[in-house]
Amino acid sequence: MEELIQTVADKTGISPDQAKSAIEAIIDHLKDKLPMGLGDKIESFLQNGSESSSLGDELLGGLKSLF
Repeated sequence: MEELIQTVADKTGISPDQAKSAIEAIIDHLKDKLPMGLGDKIESFLQNGSESSSLGDELLGGLKSLF
């Protein structure tokens, strides 16, 4: 998640703390709007990075089912 925070901070010109707050707000919003459990999986994926390919595959499967 640190890489995402830094990317958002760099691209928007805001501080890393502000970027982290923005990302957390987006995650909270997604958790409210996405099917139960999918938002939590996205949050876990972002916090753990790409360490778990099975989680990434599960996320993609869940997102594909929305469309």
